[in-house]
Amino acid sequence: MNISTILVVSPMYKELQTLIEKEVPQKNFRFIPEDGLTQNDLSWADALVSFNLKADYDYSHVKWVHSLGAGVDRFLYKKDWNEAVLLTRTICSFGQRIAEYCLSYILKDLQFHDVFQEQQGQKNWKQQTPRLVGNQKVLVYGTGEIGQMIAKVFSGLGVDVYGVSLSGQEKAYFKKVMKLDSHLSRLSEMNYIINTLPLTEKTEKVFNERIFSHLSNAGFINVGRGASVDEENLLQALSVNHVSFAVLDVFAQEPLPENNPFWSHPRILITPHISAVTTPNEGAACFLETLKNIEENKPLKNIVDIKKGY
Repeated sequence: MNISTILVVSPMYKELQTLIEKEVPQKNFRFIPEDGLTQNDLSWADALVSFNLKADYDYSHVKWVHSLGAGVDRFLYKKDWNEAVLLTRTICSFGQRIAEYCLSYILKDLQFHDVFQEQQGQKNWKQQTPRLVGNQKVLVYGTGEIGQMIAKVFSGLGVDVYGVSLSGQEKAYFKKVMKLDSHLSRLSEMNYIINTLPLTEKTEKVFNERIFSHLSNAGFINVGRGASVDEENLLQALSVNHVSFAVLDVFAQEPLPENNPFWSHPRILITPHISAVTTPNEGAACFLETLKNIEENKPLKNIVDIKKGY
């Protein structure tokens, strides 16, 4: 595949320009912010490098689209895709970042941080014994690269890590992997639930009353996609203690609207989609490696299966 004109659209376009242009001076680039993109720019380009564009565009005339994030639902979810257009995604430190993000909130719960902070305000000296992370059972939805890194980090601390995937195929670091349609009987055993699933038509609002009703005071962490969660069902699950607390980094609508009840819920912790941020250095490195592999006709480890949506 011959790629000569490349369009890079990102809030960090200036940083990417500094890192990329010097590495491939023979290419013709345009680096622009998200609000500067037009369909004419896409008509000019052989390739688009971007992530989570807010508007809909026609990508059918470029040869290659490269996502600066791990997710590609903004390009594929409920959209028609020209299968002649190559779609790749960024692979970098996402798994490690997300594993540490999830671990931090689970340790916060096990070590009673909120309880002791409240007692400090009351000058109340009352001991509680922190629970051990190695005694916990964690269920990770999604056993791809990110899910496997979570399993590796957690299992290294003695945690029993279970997985759920569409196929149910066994993967390293998981005690057991179950199919999405046949795992409900194990949910009541789990202390924490972590979602890393991509957004597809099969995973839209998959976290609903059907799953939440089988939980027993479990913590829920969503680092996958916001639209995978039925928000009303999650609030109901919190109200009846099927879910003890929720840590939410992703939402169906971002930024989260000010009138969303999640903001004020005492047992919901909100972060602004930061569990796995692409740094300029990592984004540039993955793009440059992918470009090199395309031009040298080498296998692409980050190619997206259009039919699966990830």
